[in-house]
Amino acid sequence: MMELNWQVIFEIAITLFLIFDPLGNAAVCLPMLGAFTPKQQRQIMLREVVIALGIILLFTFLGDSLLGLLNIHHSTLRIAGGIILLIISMKMVFPQGNGASSDLEKDPFIVPIAVPLLAGPSLLAAVMLYAARSQESPHGNAELLTAIFLSWLVTSIILLCASSLTKILGQRGLRATERLMGLILIFMAVQMLEDGIRMFIETF
Repeated sequence: MMELNWQVIFEIAITLFLIFDPLGNAAVCLPMLGAFTPKQQRQIMLREVVIALGIILLFTFLGDSLLGLLNIHHSTLRIAGGIILLIISMKMVFPQGNGASSDLEKDPFIVPIAVPLLAGPSLLAAVMLYAARSQESPHGNAELLTAIFLSWLVTSIILLCASSLTKILGQRGLRATERLMGLILIFMAVQMLEDGIRMFIETF
């Protein structure tokens, strides 16, 4: 039995963690949950991260079949994922004033925390892309699933401790960290675009 390649796992996990953007999402989610007690906030956040994980796993296992059904090539997915990731990362680095629903009093069930803040299009495109690549690995989806769980676990811990982090870092600290993550994501997005274009050219 071959051992898992932990270098690959950590590379995927770091990428997914950056796309999850837990610190940036914490700054967005906390105003939405302002009408709830800290205990209720943690319960709601726990429920949403579990729902997001279920959606991510669904796309991990059914993504390749969906691509085949829609006749979408892996190069197309990688280019599209790179474009989406580039847009997301640019918004992280250069945020615009948004009317985050601070006056939202109802329980935000599934939308917008689980989808699209956590299991958003860029993350789903990334896991579908990694799932397609994992078919070439002797471990199949084992490395990808491990990476997904690690990145999701760290993200969940950060979101569940969001109120405490806000007190420690402050809104400025959260925003500064989010912009740093966005800058790193820009590099990854460009690399994803380059890989997609290279795959497309190789099909000729």
